[in-house]
Amino acid sequence: MSSMITATAWVRRGVAAQFPTKYEIDEEEMNRISKLARMQLEEAQDDLSAAKAGKMDDGEDDAAMEEDSKEADAMEEEGEKDTAKDGNETKVTDDDDVLKEFDMDHYDSDDVDEEGEKVTRFGNVQSLAYHQPNEADPYLVIPEDEDDEDREELQILPTDNLLLAGKVEDEVAHLEVYVYEDHADNLYVHHDIMLPGIPLCVEWLDIPVGKGSEGRETGNFVAVGTMEPDIEIWDLDVVDSMYPNAILGQGGQDAANAAPSKKKSKKKSKANDEYHIDSVLALAANRQHRNLLASASADRTVKLWDLTTTSCAKSYSHHTDKVCSLDWHPKESTILLSGSYDRTVVAADMRAPDSTARWGVDTDVENVRWDPHDPNYFYVTTDGGMVYRYDVRNVPATPAESKPVWSLQAHDSSVSAFDINRTIPGFLVTGSTDKEVKLWNVENDKPSLVVSRKLDVGKVFSAGFAPDAEVSFRLAVAGSKGTVQIWDASTNGAVRRTFVSRMPDLAGDVPERITGIGADDEESDDEGAEEGGDAGPADGPDGWESMDED
Repeated sequence: MSSMITATAWVRRGVAAQFPTKYEIDEEEMNRISKLARMQLEEAQDDLSAAKAGKMDDGEDDAAMEEDSKEADAMEEEGEKDTAKDGNETKVTDDDDVLKEFDMDHYDSDDVDEEGEKVTRFGNVQSLAYHQPNEADPYLVIPEDEDDEDREELQILPTDNLLLAGKVEDEVAHLEVYVYEDHADNLYVHHDIMLPGIPLCVEWLDIPVGKGSEGRETGNFVAVGTMEPDIEIWDLDVVDSMYPNAILGQGGQDAANAAPSKKKSKKKSKANDEYHIDSVLALAANRQHRNLLASASADRTVKLWDLTTTSCAKSYSHHTDKVCSLDWHPKESTILLSGSYDRTVVAADMRAPDSTARWGVDTDVENVRWDPHDPNYFYVTTDGGMVYRYDVRNVPATPAESKPVWSLQAHDSSVSAFDINRTIPGFLVTGSTDKEVKLWNVENDKPSLVVSRKLDVGKVFSAGFAPDAEVSFRLAVAGSKGTVQIWDASTNGAVRRTFVSRMPDLAGDVPERITGIGADDEESDDEGAEEGGDAGPADGPDGWESMDED
């Protein structure tokens, strides 16, 4: 069985409903589902027709097809005549066999018992259980204990974190919603959500979107970007949903505007200002303007969505290749950082998109992140294994003249995962397609390797710190093996020694703690563990180079 986890996202404690609700269909929801299903069916039929047309030989004309169609209709009509000949004679069918087997022609006749006495239809009335008026029938009423057990299985405690993981398993794409119980060191799948394509990015939303959001101010939702151009938004507090609460993109427009008699319009093949036309590679929710969600796509555009209307508010074309990473400025809420395969990073004010600052790197960009502890700086990781730290106040005249504060050869291959600890300044994690996860101390702009581990997740596609201060050392790591590992970095000896001056609680040694799910019995590869020191040229690939700002 082949599987991989392509993206993960933490959900902070206390925002999930303690008892998620089961999905229920009312008339309004049924109409919404019917509209979505009809839209998908029409799209599938269009695709099928296009595929058939593509397979036709150039010499096959419409006349031949029409003749075949007439012949098929004639055969079908003749078959119907044979089946209902004279209206009286019918051939034996499967339904007739069933009637014969159960003798339904004599269902109301009296039966005879072994002694030859007739048994009426109500002959066993004395053996029936009788219940007094208003007395509950135990065969019809579900015991309260069973309801309590179901509720207990779905329960999420205020001390639990959710972890969202986009997964592909045997060509089936879905979003797994995990619960991480820190006190019990336990990680398990709470429920999952089927997706239309391979998931590429997930972003947690605290604002209600779409169906059922009326009158609510806060929520527990997730936006998912896939290989499809549409963005789906799901309510994480509802289990077993059939369709997303909202769709950002042409699919959402079609669902909102479709009518039974209206034919679905063909998708636009060129980039436009209304929706994406290619895979969605990155999502970023604006935590200050909660109704804004930014998306980046392989169609080379960045789009800004208004979640209250689920429509595209603005579209930006700052890059000449796929846009793969986004991050909102922690304080200047309208400034968005974007990274692209065109090997540039752009910082732009969404209110004045023509005014941009641009930096260049040597290889394709993988991740961009503002430093939450000092937003004058941002980080860039690349396909070449590099990590760069830039000062946003030092804007180059051209991307080729970009000068980082420092650069670090963190890995031998792509730095595909990156995060910054929000509790301890200068504490970074990098993950790579070389299957290693590395923790770094970059305090005072002097990067040093703290520890390197292989956590048996395969190529690392995602690595992120938990969002809550009390569990900020918890790292979720996932990758090409389709497994998730939760690494409590505070239990690692090298980490404790490095950061004890800033976190006195780290004094002393404790057993290292790694929690896995879906992994092999051996949770971590101890042979791959390596404690680091100051990373310099003598340390091989983990070297760093300090650069002056001027």
